[in-house]
Amino acid sequence: MKTILITGSNGLIGQELCKKINNSYIIKKIDKKSPVGAYIYGDILVPEILKESIKNCDGIVHLAAFSRVIFGEKNPKLCWETNVNGTYNILNLAYQSEKKPWVLYASSREVYGQQKKFPVKESATLKPLNIYANSKLLAEKLVEKYKKKGLQTAILRFSNVYGRINDHPDRVIPAFCLSAVHGTPIHIEGKTNIFDFTHITDVVEAISKVMIFLEKRKKIPIMHITSGIPVSLKNLAELIKKYSTHKIKIIIDPPRSFDVSKFYGDNRLIKKVLDWSPKINLQTGIKLLIKDFMEQSKNNKNNNK
Repeated sequence: MKTILITGSNGLIGQELCKKINNSYIIKKIDKKSPVGAYIYGDILVPEILKESIKNCDGIVHLAAFSRVIFGEKNPKLCWETNVNGTYNILNLAYQSEKKPWVLYASSREVYGQQKKFPVKESATLKPLNIYANSKLLAEKLVEKYKKKGLQTAILRFSNVYGRINDHPDRVIPAFCLSAVHGTPIHIEGKTNIFDFTHITDVVEAISKVMIFLEKRKKIPIMHITSGIPVSLKNLAELIKKYSTHKIKIIIDPPRSFDVSKFYGDNRLIKKVLDWSPKINLQTGIKLLIKDFMEQSKNNKNNNK
């Protein structure tokens, strides 16, 4: 079996991808969130650790990142170092290594910024709006640079991935679902903001398909993984409220100045290239996530008795 390195292996997508491909590849994992000394510990800003991890790999799925817009606004220096310098380290070490493994880079719909024409196509002019988006776009340019040098690469742009309880609890869908479970108010930052959401199961299915293409040395265009179905945050909150056993209050807060207010993507390209379509709709995905949060809450209560 081929050996694959997954950076950010402890994250939402990393954990799910590891489960998905466990029987198809030998998986090497690195993640800064792991304890120092653990076999999967690794920091993409430390070339010495990274070089050893890349050794003998056939491919790299680069998921590790300073992964949220608000984190980037609070700590722009670390966001830039992680997303840009860390990606450079991976590409450079992959290029220098004997096997020259392919690199699949996880980018974000944030690089599109505030668009006017919807659904957004991959060919849209990129207009990054914040530190995080700019760092992801520059990392994409590094990937393209190494592609021209002969490294096999692919870029996927994710759009609002959700679906597991190990996600950041203050992201939109997990936060709303936790409010539904615990009966706390749902806070909406910009009720007219519109986005599409993609379930984690569908996301890792798309990634695994791209990996097969890369194994066969096929060229992959830049694609976004998106459901393509727009929903306002107000409607999302109302939908989640329906699945709660509590009377949930919805509180409207002002939107954040550094956020994109509207995005939903055209997924025809990824359908054409990969024969991929999302299988889990928003209603089903939310029901499953609320069920998992309720089970977690129940277990926590039992453990605290």
